[in-house]
Amino acid sequence: VQLVESGGGLVQAGGSLRLSCAASGFAFSTYAMCWYRQAPGKEREFVASITSGGITNYRDSVKGRFTISRDNAKNTVCLQMNSLKPEDTAVYYCYAVNIVSKYSYWGKGTLVNVSS
Repeated sequence: VQLVESGGGLVQAGGSLRLSCAASGFAFSTYAMCWYRQAPGKEREFVASITSGGITNYRDSVKGRFTISRDNAKNTVCLQMNSLKPEDTAVYYCYAVNIVSKYSYWGKGTLVNVSS
């Protein structure tokens, strides 16, 4: 099983980034896919999720700025991040979970650094 994130980097406040997570080794279409983030010195926190059926959910602080999407044909999930703020700076992790079996997997993360 692999979850490989990409697309992180350094961006100025107000800018945009698009994160991608490429999945392999499990039945991607049957898993809910999520993005979490962890800022330096802080706990990992939920950012966004998309169910196998396409229902999305976001933490309040990113609503209207971030959009999660998935492509089951390509086994990928993306996070489009617009109007980035310095407080969005964190390592962003891809997370897969099957609600029925409870199997879950984490990626290794990609760093997003938003400068003011």
